[in-house]
Amino acid sequence: MTDADLVARIATSTGLSPAEAERVVEDVLAWYREPVEEYVRRRHASLRTYGRRNEEIYAQIAVELRDRLVAAPELSERQVRRTIYG
Repeated sequence: MTDADLVARIATSTGLSPAEAERVVEDVLAWYREPVEEYVRRRHASLRTYGRRNEEIYAQIAVELRDRLVAAPELSERQVRRTIYG
């Protein structure tokens, strides 16, 4: 269940209907609820698609995790690599 005040604010500020605003809020919250392990694996796969090398990817993911709106634990490059490959 989403916060009714937040949904109302989004609806008012964007011109969306309350139902659309609620869906947007739920989508954003779901994005930030993604567990760290899933985020790391998803980003690794995405960056590999664009030809990035693992060493670059590990460093980038570690930086991204520090900057996420909902704080994730700080992971070293080694921890990022172990999350991907076990």
